[in-house]
Amino acid sequence: MNTTNRRNFLLKGGAAIAGNSLMAACTSGASSEKIQTPYINFNDTFRWKMVTTWPPNFPILGEGCNRFAQWVNEMSGGRMEITVYGGGELVPALEVFDAVSSGAVEVGHGAGYYWAGKLPAAQFFATVPFGMNAQQMNAWFIGGNGTALWQETYRDFNIIPYPGGNTGMQMGGWFNEEINSIEDIQGLKMRIPGIGGKVFNRAGGTSVLVAGGEIYTNLERGVIDATEWIGPYHDYQMGFHQVAKYYYYPGWHEPGTALELSVNREKYEALPTDLQSIIKVAAERLNHWSLCQSEAMNSQYAVKMAEEEEVQFRRFPDDVLNTFRKYGEEVVADVIQQDPIAKRAYESYAAFQQQMNRYTPYNEQLYHTNYGLLA
Repeated sequence: MNTTNRRNFLLKGGAAIAGNSLMAACTSGASSEKIQTPYINFNDTFRWKMVTTWPPNFPILGEGCNRFAQWVNEMSGGRMEITVYGGGELVPALEVFDAVSSGAVEVGHGAGYYWAGKLPAAQFFATVPFGMNAQQMNAWFIGGNGTALWQETYRDFNIIPYPGGNTGMQMGGWFNEEINSIEDIQGLKMRIPGIGGKVFNRAGGTSVLVAGGEIYTNLERGVIDATEWIGPYHDYQMGFHQVAKYYYYPGWHEPGTALELSVNREKYEALPTDLQSIIKVAAERLNHWSLCQSEAMNSQYAVKMAEEEEVQFRRFPDDVLNTFRKYGEEVVADVIQQDPIAKRAYESYAAFQQQMNRYTPYNEQLYHTNYGLLA
């Protein structure tokens, strides 16, 4: 920072302090003036429905939705009640977007790549292979223009999206055969959705869409050769370590999957302003809580699987990761070439990732690579 910039910076800071002091003085001397507050009718109550893509009470993801409803109810003094339905209880899991858009329900929770067939740009607000991690995604949403662009993208669908959690960096998946080179991908059938699935297909494998409840049986019976799910905590609960030999990392396909809380725009705008703010605050709390829970539980269960279950953790070879990266770039290029809205979303995403990539070598990357592990 040069002398002029430093002087301006300090002057602005001093002006802010002086302004705050003046405001405090004015406030103390104007106690007779009325403070404008929003009109609140405490007899007005609202009953909303929330649908999710997750099984009922699904650990962390579904549980977070239950907590969101509880927080809204508590902060509103009971004026707003939200009933949460798991996937399939009220609407099919993958119809959450349509249900919120139409106003059949007021709130939804899922991930943008589930409705990429309807809105290709949506998947870029969830995750991109070899893209940003959870911390960087939140930086884009909150410190960059990610949320504003996201809400603009969903506007024509009558939906207001908010960041609603993050799984953190996922694992690369469970395999019954070792992956020593890209040739070992040839002919493999793997449960892997989204852009990652398209990349896997280009690498010579076959991506398969399998409902969560069917993955274990299909893997056990050899219907599929491999599967990805989320991370150590959820994977352990599913019992994949009992039917697959090797647990691969890193999760190149989902390096930091952002979840979304979607609100019907018309229903939201009809709320009193204090309840609108409560929805936003509860969404922010859910976003923070979900990621913290995922990180805490994944670290615990990774150790548990390694020490108690003797799971064999394997790193994908460099040639496999480099090939996946190459195909990932090709798949993304195809998507944005066909859809101008997706192109705009990805350009913002990629520009922010590039900005982050120029910064991380000075801090996180160096620290974790060389000094972040305790002796």
